Amino acid sequence: METTLEKIIKGCIQGKSEAQSKLFKLLSPKMYGICLRYTKNTVEAEDVLHDGFIKIFQNVKNFKNEGSFEGWMRRIMVNTALESCRHDNIMYLASDVKEMKEDFSCDDITSNIDAADLMKFIQELSPQYQMVFNLYAIDGYSHDEIAEMLNISVSTSKSNLSRARKVLQEKVIAHFYSSEKIKQLNYAG
Repeated sequence: METTLEKIIKGCIQGKSEAQSKLFKLLSPKMYGICLRYTKNTVEAEDVLHDGFIKIFQNVKNFKNEGSFEGWMRRIMVNTALESCRHDNIMYLASDVKEMKEDFSCDDITSNIDAADLMKFIQELSPQYQMVFNLYAIDGYSHDEIAEMLNISVSTSKSNLSRARKVLQEKVIAHFYSSEKIKQLNYAG
């Protein structure tokens, strides 16, 4: 028995606008979240989402049912976001440096950060750090894959990830301490 998604995919392969609309409504919220992680604001994310869906509709006939359809779409969205960054010339990746030592762990601090704040912190990263962080920490690509995708060395990928983590840790700590100060002021008053 065919699932609803399979029917929608078949309709998209046949170029039916109704099926395309259904696919967009069904999966655009998840895909938008991906786009938002790779961009600086909602307007850029919407542009990437739009471009990504155009590519999906143009290439849906090439989906081979190897893995999930959503995973296939995710890869297209990530690649579309990377292309957008390359096109806008915002990917100035740091040169090779020794990987920074990671010696930070604050589970109690990170448990007090909500997803919206964390997303904001990721969007505030420099483009090169944001790309590598998203590809490695969120989308699960290896440093070898990232190096190939971004045309950089593996050590550059590792150093950019390390630097991104350090910047995020500093932002989380600053956020935590400012939140704690506000709480203390509220309790004192």
